[in-house]
Amino acid sequence: MSFKILIVYVFTILLIDANNIFAQQTKSPVEYTYEIVNTYPHDPHAYTQGLVYHDGWLYEGTGGNGKSSLRKVEIKSGKPRMSTNLAVKYFGEGITILNNQIYQLTWMSRQGFIYDLNTFSPVSTFSYNTQGWGITTVDNYLVMSDGSEKLYCMNPANGAVFNVVEVHDNKGIVKMLNELEYIDGKIWANVWLQDIIVMIDPDTGTVSGKLDLAGILPSIERRKLDKNDDVLNGIAYNPESKTVYVTGKNWSKLFEIRVRRK
Repeated sequence: MSFKILIVYVFTILLIDANNIFAQQTKSPVEYTYEIVNTYPHDPHAYTQGLVYHDGWLYEGTGGNGKSSLRKVEIKSGKPRMSTNLAVKYFGEGITILNNQIYQLTWMSRQGFIYDLNTFSPVSTFSYNTQGWGITTVDNYLVMSDGSEKLYCMNPANGAVFNVVEVHDNKGIVKMLNELEYIDGKIWANVWLQDIIVMIDPDTGTVSGKLDLAGILPSIERRKLDKNDDVLNGIAYNPESKTVYVTGKNWSKLFEIRVRRK
């Protein structure tokens, strides 16, 4: 076999099995676990789609047609101190904060909303050409998920996508990326229908860590939920305490946790 033919053969094999490409390029993600620092009440009627910590408050976006809202929530009580509802036709999704404004996605409508952080007054809207799932802020731009393995880097001024990153670990692509949070240089993402958070390099899409949150909600409470969808969803980072708040859709509890390697 000539050298040129060998090169073509190897290249073809790599194209056929993309998972092998990822396996060669990445190491196994570091495995993390958690300890619960505090447990707080959470509105069991809140179908949590987005969660952000800012200046001692939690900001939460909820979903469901006719039930979608944006809320400013007191952490210890779990009670909203300010809220606004979306029109019935919109199914609310992830939220993030940038430059004293809150950005909120909708699921199928391809429509995002921008609010004033202090008053929740509408500021503007933006659009995108896919589903809206999770969103976070990385430096001075936005990153959005749509339930696939893709992360969309967006201009906050108009929602224009300037880069798309495909997320993968050593086994291949990682799909079902949902709620997002940017923490210490990594994008943390809930994986829909799993009690797993993956930690992603925003430049390469490589999953460098996995946080296993299995069992964080007591099984007796978990049995009361819809197992098909009332799942772990919601990540908010407190930079002062270096702790993370997590909850789920229609969960009655919010957990403040510290993360450590297994």
